[in-house]
Amino acid sequence: MFLKAYGTEMKIDYNNSDALNSYPSDLMKEYVQSTEEGLDIEKYKALFEAVSALKNGEHKTRMSDVIFNMVMDAPIKKGYKYNEPSTLKEIRALRKEHEFESVMPDEQTLRKKLLGAWTGRACGCLLGKPVECIRSNELIPLLKETGNYPMHRYILSSDITDEICSKYTFWLKGKCYADTVDGMPVDDDTNYTVLSQLIVEEFGRDFESEDVANAWMKYQPVFSYFTAERTAFVNFINCIQPPASAMYKNVAREWIGAQIRGDYFGYINVGNPEDAAEMAFNDARISHVKNGIYGEMFAAAMIACAAVTDSIEDIILGGLAQIPETSRLFESVMKILDGYKNGMTVDECFNLIHSEYDEYTDHGWCHTISNAMIVVAGLLYGEGDFGKSICTAVGMAFDTDCNGATVGSILGMRNGIDGIDEYWQKPLNGKIHTSINGLGIIRIEDAVKKTLEHME
Repeated sequence: MFLKAYGTEMKIDYNNSDALNSYPSDLMKEYVQSTEEGLDIEKYKALFEAVSALKNGEHKTRMSDVIFNMVMDAPIKKGYKYNEPSTLKEIRALRKEHEFESVMPDEQTLRKKLLGAWTGRACGCLLGKPVECIRSNELIPLLKETGNYPMHRYILSSDITDEICSKYTFWLKGKCYADTVDGMPVDDDTNYTVLSQLIVEEFGRDFESEDVANAWMKYQPVFSYFTAERTAFVNFINCIQPPASAMYKNVAREWIGAQIRGDYFGYINVGNPEDAAEMAFNDARISHVKNGIYGEMFAAAMIACAAVTDSIEDIILGGLAQIPETSRLFESVMKILDGYKNGMTVDECFNLIHSEYDEYTDHGWCHTISNAMIVVAGLLYGEGDFGKSICTAVGMAFDTDCNGATVGSILGMRNGIDGIDEYWQKPLNGKIHTSINGLGIIRIEDAVKKTLEHME
């Protein structure tokens, strides 16, 4: 397509679908996402497939716009059993209350818990970071071959010999191994926790979704964001504001991105999962809908509960109490919890999750629900032990660094810094590297100090 302006002929090249405009190339992901949401679009499957098969170009782009509009107008099919709203009022109306005994920590204990939460998130993230994007058909053999199965320690650079590398298609060289780093390396899973602190510092505890969107554009470039977050960022630039920014051509609207962003709201709402979940909602709705939103609310609420109870079951149920009982996420988490209580082994749990979500597709591998199931499995089968919990989560594959980080954050809050062995802490050297503009490296101790201020 050609346009003329100011005497200059400009060509719009539709032949290359870049990372900022991937919707035409993601139509089959849209189809899967939409059918899971219960949209009545099965009759259009052949159309999705035909347009998806077209060569990238102007016609494919324009036809994908038509498909997007069809999706937005599609009704929920009859008999769909889930009720999954994306507004806070409707979400709260569908909650299942859970009461449990709680004990508010004293000042010294609270500080140790917050230090444990920040540190635990970084440790869990570092554990999973070198194998992020690996699939279980290579992760498990790798762990076995390096004497780390079931996983019980960091993967080290000394494990990764030339002979090992030659056996796997997953690229293993040059990763951030625990014996080669000085502090937690830059990672989106830890960037978001730091960024949330900046948002609360700048806009207060009553920040709004638009404040989050503005902070994203202020503090990081677009390529610091991925999947749903990158789509939302582009939408902000194009003046599409929340909550529309979460829906417009966003095939990843129920993926894990929001679930990794909720920790800080749990940190500053100790013993108050409802307020933690509300803050998480205001954050999540800029890029996610339905279960994508619930994932962040669930994580934030679990952390708020973990500060006031040692019961893993109460932590999980306390988190679930902030999301709709009528949702797919609630149902899937309960399936893991009930299975555990009825004697399901960790291997059987692994097989269950992998049978319900296909890790070899982007959608299955990166979905909120598949990874939330793994987080819950890590909490349950880890039996309160920090190292065992993060290793269980990472060893189940899927989004390894995200799940290790979330489990580490929850167990770090529950157990406090004294419950994290020095082995796990040592590579961090008490600091986190970020890619946030003007910030660079932060000291975990300083982050904890600011967290305490934001609780008041």
